[in-house]
Amino acid sequence: MIIGSKIDEVRVDGNPAKFADDLKRLREAGMKAVELPPHGLDAIRAGRLDVRKVGETARILNDTGMDPASGIALSVHAPNPINLMDPTESMLHADVLRASLEFADRLGATCVVVHAGRYIPEETFAIGYERPSREACCRMLEQEREWLLDVALEFPDQVLCVENARPYRHHSPYCYGEDLEALGAQVRALGLSNVRLTLDVGHAHMAAHYYGGSLLEGIRSVRDLIAHVHVHDNFGGVVGHHEKQQTHQIPFGRGDNHMPVGWGSVPLEAVLRELLPSYRGLFIMELRSRYWHHLEESAGNLEDVLQRVQGGAEAPCLEEDGWIDQPHLMKNAVGG
Repeated sequence: MIIGSKIDEVRVDGNPAKFADDLKRLREAGMKAVELPPHGLDAIRAGRLDVRKVGETARILNDTGMDPASGIALSVHAPNPINLMDPTESMLHADVLRASLEFADRLGATCVVVHAGRYIPEETFAIGYERPSREACCRMLEQEREWLLDVALEFPDQVLCVENARPYRHHSPYCYGEDLEALGAQVRALGLSNVRLTLDVGHAHMAAHYYGGSLLEGIRSVRDLIAHVHVHDNFGGVVGHHEKQQTHQIPFGRGDNHMPVGWGSVPLEAVLRELLPSYRGLFIMELRSRYWHHLEESAGNLEDVLQRVQGGAEAPCLEEDGWIDQPHLMKNAVGG
């Protein structure tokens, strides 16, 4: 199994020197895969790819020994705000996705992650909105399918992996991707071998707690579609969109924390037992910058769990059914 890490687009913030430093850090930590953010490298501008920035990125990858020629697997995370359901600028959003796929093509990556479309964009949470009707949601799903089909056919050598979404208090359901089964249905409707699913384990854990569903059953429903996995930890508690300060969330077990593996309550061993041995993709750790210095610890914890699962042994302290089927105490304490 190949373990890697994302490059944090906010930390790098378009600075080539910071990008190079982060790659060196990943190399020293023994990472065998890197997830690149074209938006964090200023490689996409107004929907168009800046090929000079792609060349700069390729040189830095080569100079740091973190390119495919050095045995490193690359994936790409398209800009987070892409929303192929956007009612007024869906063409621009599709252009940004195309640029992300071209970025991946030029650098030798073979997987591009894109967020599932949102009926209610996060950008509107603070200003008010009307919840769309069922008919309107169906039209938006169809619009997203049309764009995904168009873009995926244009880049047949790239695997476009649609990522499941986290829930938000007061606004969910805002995205069909909060539900793994609904996400699977959208991907299956396309019928393309190069449109698959990114399983974000942390997001799925939060959604299972918020909606009272089974994390493992959700994963089973889409297991054959999962081509990419994001790994990080949290406690399952959901917050509002305005709650950003991690130091205020973590004491209460709330938020999409993106903590190191093993720090929260994500039942990772149970999840991996559902995925393996059929899963053949990357495991990309998505840690917040505040945990950057715990990269090796997170990778070591993930490797330990993988070894247990692949070896058939079970951790004596893990009660899988208890983790999955019982509501987290924090859910009642904080209202979801």
